[in-house]
Amino acid sequence: MKLVDVQMVLKSELICGSEHLNKEIGTACGADLMSDVLVFTKGKSLLLTGLTNIQVVRTAEVGDLVGIVFVRGKRPGPEVIQMADDKGIPLMVTECSLYEACGILYVNGVKGCSREGGQR
Repeated sequence: MKLVDVQMVLKSELICGSEHLNKEIGTACGADLMSDVLVFTKGKSLLLTGLTNIQVVRTAEVGDLVGIVFVRGKRPGPEVIQMADDKGIPLMVTECSLYEACGILYVNGVKGCSREGGQR
């Protein structure tokens, strides 16, 4: 699935990164603990989270993630948006809960990051 498809199925608003919407995602990870994200994701994963701080962007950069979807309508501040834009990390906002957003992606064929398959 491409990020443009994620935007459509989650009815997300794109905050930045429109030039990256054709990127493919391999897996998705729903988490608020960035240490879990680093342990369980592979490169080319999509992060879904309720956290809106700068650490989310730093984690996405270190983990080679393809984008971030903020759930429950949460919006990051200008500093977070600027950093993501500078690093080429697309940001989206959906009104879905974390549970709903992950479920929607799952039924649309996106695999999750499991303990067995996601460790580096």
